[in-house]
Amino acid sequence: MSTALLQQRDSFELASLVSSSSTDGDGGATSSRGSSDRLSNLDYEDDEQIHNQQLSFDSVRRQSYGGSLFDYGEHMFPLAASADARDGALPLEKQKRLGILNGLGLVVGVQIGSGIFSSPSQVDAQAGSPGASLLVWLIAGLLAWTGAASYAELGSAIPLNGGAQAYLHHIFGPLPAFLFAWTAITVLKPGSMAIIAIVFAEYIGRLIFSHGAPDTATESMSTEGSSYSPLWFNKTVAVACVLVVTIINAISTKLSTRTGDVFLFLKISSLVAITVIGLVVLVFHKGADNFTEGWFAGSSSSLGNYAIALYAGLWAFDGWDNLNYVAAEMKNPSKDLPLVIHLAMPIVIICYLAANLAYYAVLQSSELAKSSTIALAFGERVFGQVGAIVFTVCVALSCFGALNAIAFTSARLVYVSGKDGFLPTRFGKVNKKTDTPINALLLQAAVTIVFILVGEFKTLLTFYGVAGYLFYFLTVLGVIVLRAREPDLERPYKTFIITPILFCCVALFLISRGIFSATLEASFVALFVLTGVPVYYWRAGGGLHKMPVLGWFFRPKMQHNDGTTGYIGGHN
Repeated sequence: MSTALLQQRDSFELASLVSSSSTDGDGGATSSRGSSDRLSNLDYEDDEQIHNQQLSFDSVRRQSYGGSLFDYGEHMFPLAASADARDGALPLEKQKRLGILNGLGLVVGVQIGSGIFSSPSQVDAQAGSPGASLLVWLIAGLLAWTGAASYAELGSAIPLNGGAQAYLHHIFGPLPAFLFAWTAITVLKPGSMAIIAIVFAEYIGRLIFSHGAPDTATESMSTEGSSYSPLWFNKTVAVACVLVVTIINAISTKLSTRTGDVFLFLKISSLVAITVIGLVVLVFHKGADNFTEGWFAGSSSSLGNYAIALYAGLWAFDGWDNLNYVAAEMKNPSKDLPLVIHLAMPIVIICYLAANLAYYAVLQSSELAKSSTIALAFGERVFGQVGAIVFTVCVALSCFGALNAIAFTSARLVYVSGKDGFLPTRFGKVNKKTDTPINALLLQAAVTIVFILVGEFKTLLTFYGVAGYLFYFLTVLGVIVLRAREPDLERPYKTFIITPILFCCVALFLISRGIFSATLEASFVALFVLTGVPVYYWRAGGGLHKMPVLGWFFRPKMQHNDGTTGYIGGHN
């Protein structure tokens, strides 16, 4: 089984256009001519920029992996032998169809989902004042930016599809990479998609059954149904939404990215409209009186309250790693990926600050703290029922755009896992008619629908807070490890070393908070992640008998020379 895994490193070879680098006799320097000849022999179209970019990465990787956990170069094999090549399909990593605007659609499109329109109240209720709340939003955005900058360095140095899976594999070996894929594919990604689909369905239900009336209750919408639409309606619409997004992504990459571009424009336009309306109200003093007593009047004095507010703010900024899952499909990932991330983060931070300022200009602090549908209350206060309906449509469309962006990138994780042998190889294939990973998309849709039908999302939020940030921590820690272990690795973008250190501290804070606030649920999270260990050894690690400690119970029997049978290592 381990041999099969080594022979399925296709995703890494395809993504970086790698062939084993030749070395000269003087010191192991890379031979450009030798590598170019190999690429030519593989009948690949000329891509000089990406080729030159990857030669240095391959040569450093080859030199530095002598004592590494996993030696890629030793097990390279011709790309023409890949399943996609045999089937006549163009691998995703060779399509190179994603530009800067598409990248912004994938990052901003996920970060601006429903949160900024629905529940800034979690931050406001804990911070206690407009000034403190805006300060928390700013700090949360900057801290999220440290994680994004760390991923930008990894993505430019290791421009492969799969995001954290590729980075963990390169830095720590196949087992941590598998555990990430195991957790992300089975829970994190489909669970996130299910939540967004349910929120989309509830806003559609609100539009149909109550004409966009905003909530006044403090509880956010959930899968228990709302006072506006029945549970069966929410689940049916959510499933239909997932199927539509899956079809869009299955038809063509261009259709899904163009869809993302359109929704990016709609999201930004909605937030700009909210900001302009709020400023007009603020200038003419016809709104709330939140600023009459000072921006920081009533600020909380509890450090714990600020910790909770910061947690909520960081959650709202999540999605900054979305582009890393499709880095190999970018036209120039080493340059464009860091550029997109450093464009997206300030855009989102400014949009969040401006929108919250507008909310404070129109709505009283007490309304902000109680409502779970702030944008709807905002629209109703300014324009009446028509405004509530318009903003209901905006939030629903924003959810649909976020779902499309997650579906696009998460399917690439499934695809890479199929390539790497973590999943059956059928999931690592591209359809030769559409040039899309249809099998991966179908698997992703099926798991997401299961979550929609039977999922319990409060538990899922705890799961994400612990498991999601655990892998964020390990991946960003890899930036520091690579700086020490592979100092000569070409890094087209290099962040300040304090950046990953700071984010690791933030991640540990979020993990610790999840553990202490929901110890039982966090224990189940740890148990679930660890169940991936035997699955790894069964699927890709050479057999259950190779597991540390427990592998003794799974020793295979063998035929001895005397005709008897027994376990490997003895006749018993």
